[in-house]
Amino acid sequence: MDVARVCSDLVKIKSENPPGDTREAAEYIALLLDSMGIRSDITEGTPGHCNVISREQNRTLMLSGHIDVVPAMEEGWDIPPYAGVIDDTYVHGRGSTDMKGGCAAVLTAVERAISEFGEVPVSLAFVCDEEGGGRSGTRYLIEKQLIHPCDVLIAEPTPAFAPSVGQKGICRFEVEFTGTPGHSSLFPIVGDSAIMQAFSFMKLMDELHNRVYPQSEQLEQLIDHSISISDVGGGQNLAPIFRQIMYNPGLISGGERVNIVAQKCLLTMDMRLPWGCDCETILAEICRSVPKSAKVTPITRANASLTDPESFLVQSTCDAISSVYDVSSKPMVQWAASDARALRKAGFRAIEYGPGELSCLHGLNERVRIDQLRFVEEIYFRLIDTYRKRYGL
Repeated sequence: MDVARVCSDLVKIKSENPPGDTREAAEYIALLLDSMGIRSDITEGTPGHCNVISREQNRTLMLSGHIDVVPAMEEGWDIPPYAGVIDDTYVHGRGSTDMKGGCAAVLTAVERAISEFGEVPVSLAFVCDEEGGGRSGTRYLIEKQLIHPCDVLIAEPTPAFAPSVGQKGICRFEVEFTGTPGHSSLFPIVGDSAIMQAFSFMKLMDELHNRVYPQSEQLEQLIDHSISISDVGGGQNLAPIFRQIMYNPGLISGGERVNIVAQKCLLTMDMRLPWGCDCETILAEICRSVPKSAKVTPITRANASLTDPESFLVQSTCDAISSVYDVSSKPMVQWAASDARALRKAGFRAIEYGPGELSCLHGLNERVRIDQLRFVEEIYFRLIDTYRKRYGL
C-alpha cells in the first residue's frame, strides 16, 4: 500500500462530524485490515458512528486514530475539500492533516511490519467522534471494555520532531442567567438584565485567567520546550497558555425583545486548565460567584493529564523520530485536548505523534506533505519493531 494513496482514499470518503457518520470510512479500513490478515470488528457507539478495532486487543502497543473530520464548505478552497488530490508535494483535502494522514501511516506501517515480521505486538483502533468529544468513539470503547490499558500512540498531527505526552484539562459548562424584566426605557434604574449579569461574569473569568499555576521542574522543562517549537500565536508570548486558565465564551444568546430588560441569557464557556488546576474546585468557585438565580450546568470535565516522559513508550518514540530525522527528539505538551485524556484516565499510557500541516488544521486548504507521511510511516514501523523485540506478542 502507498501511504499517500490511502490518505487520499480516506479524504474522499466524507465523514464530517457533525453528523458523524463514519460507516463508509470504517468499512474501507476494515477491508484493508482484512487484506493484511487482521481480523477486525466495526462497532457503533450510536447509529452510523462507527469504530474499527482489531479483534486481538491484548497487545503491548495500540495504534489509534480518528476517522471523523470537522465540516468543510467548498467556498474558499483552492481544491475541493473532498477531492483527495495528490500532487508532487501534498495530499490535499479535509482530514488530510487531522487526521486521515496519520491513520494512513498507521495502516501502511502495520502492513510493512506484517510483511517483514509476520504477526506483530500491535492492536488497532480507528475511532469516530473525536471531533465531538469521543462519546461514541474512544469513550464508548473504554466503557464497553472493547480496548484494554496498554501503551497507545494516537496518530494526531504534531510537530515533526516532538511527540505530545500531555494535554491541558478541559472544562465546558453552561450558565443560565435569570433577570427581572422591565421596560427598556427604565433600565438600569429599574430591572435586572440577565445579559448584564453575563457581562459581569466575564470579570470573574478574567480573574481566573490571571492566576498563574506553578509547575514541577519536569513540567517546566516540557513547557519551555513546547513553547520553543510552537508556531502558533503570531509572535505572542505563549507562556500563559500553558501556565494559566484560558477561556472562551463561545456561545451566548439572550433577551426577548430590544425594548425589554432581558429575563434570560444563556452562556456556554470553554475553559482549558493547566496542570495543578482542579476542574471540580474551579466549578465550585464559579457556582459560588454567580447570582443565586443563575444555574451552572457542567458539560465536559477533565483535569490536565500527562504520560511519564521517561516511559518506554515515550523514549522509544523519541528514539525512532531521532533516527529517522537525524535530530534529537524531545517530548512536548499541548494546550488543546484529545482522546488521550480519556485513555489516560482509563489507565492507558497515551501519547500523540503524527503527520500534518499544523498551520491549516481545521482551516481552508488543509493538506499534508507526502514526504512527511513517509517519514511518519517509517517511525511507526520502527516503533512496532522496538516493541516486537522487547515484548514479542
